[in-house]
Amino acid sequence: MPTDSISPRRARSAVFLDRDGVINENRIDYVRSTEQLHIFPAALPALARLAQSEHAIVIITNQSAIGRGLVSAETVAQINHYLLERIHAAGGRIDALYLCPHAPEDACECRKPRPGLLLQAGIELHLDLTCSWMIGDSLTDLQAAAAAGVGPILVATGRGHGTSLQVTSAGLGHIPFLPDLAEAVKHILSSA
Repeated sequence: MPTDSISPRRARSAVFLDRDGVINENRIDYVRSTEQLHIFPAALPALARLAQSEHAIVIITNQSAIGRGLVSAETVAQINHYLLERIHAAGGRIDALYLCPHAPEDACECRKPRPGLLLQAGIELHLDLTCSWMIGDSLTDLQAAAAAGVGPILVATGRGHGTSLQVTSAGLGHIPFLPDLAEAVKHILSSA
């Protein structure tokens, strides 16, 4: 009697995105409300373009304002929901959002520069991390990507210009340094 062969599902690549400084403006005092969430003009069209690809699109964000007691987890969830609605309304998609709520002194495994959230997403979403990208504006974004085997891309928005002065001493001088999310998406799509 013939049996059906079941082929294992092929892992897909992902584009991981930091939130503050990549999609929206970074604030020194943290984004604490939807009114304070200012999305970069080029971000929504870039995410709509990326949504046409086969890549999973995943936000990986440190939100230490929760751990510091400056904003509630519920408020951050509302901000993220609002952001996802704006992205969806502009024709984009986000397949998952992972956040670390801890303060730096908590020494958790999920706070970037540790790769915990990228590794978790890789397992839960069945991703091939070695064929994936992480777009960030801080050294911790790039270090988390490198630790997870993900290709880091630095953008100049947010803290990117300051970070660009640190990448060589951190052993990351070879990575792409691009003006913004739109150029990073263009780079990724042209590399496929």
